[in-house]
Amino acid sequence: MNVVGTIFIKDEKLLINKPRKRTTYQMIGGRVEDGETPLEAAIRECHEELGRNAIFDEDKFELVMNFDEIATSDGITKINFFVFKYNGKLEGTLSLSEEIEKFLWYDSTLGADILSNTLKHEVVPYCLERKLIK
Repeated sequence: MNVVGTIFIKDEKLLINKPRKRTTYQMIGGRVEDGETPLEAAIRECHEELGRNAIFDEDKFELVMNFDEIATSDGITKINFFVFKYNGKLEGTLSLSEEIEKFLWYDSTLGADILSNTLKHEVVPYCLERKLIK
């Protein structure tokens, strides 16, 4: 299964969200649908999860990571994870939904206990190594 996530950075913090059905925060993203490219899926998921009042330029997505892992949700499903970095400023306002309980601008002072495995083991270390977040 192919999955995407997008890195949004502001003031040295990473935007993450807390789905209502999960105990940990995750990246903005989700599954790649049939007939979609990973980039198309990343853009669609950003529109769905951030809400219609979030404004971003669809031409500013850059693929920065691609790795295989086992889905946290069941511990069995193999996924191919594509991570995009948004090279712009996220404008507008974020909207909560039936799926998303809350958003958080994360930095490492908040600890790793609240993070999904993908964030904890892949994305946050990537961001810290490149000094994208503190």
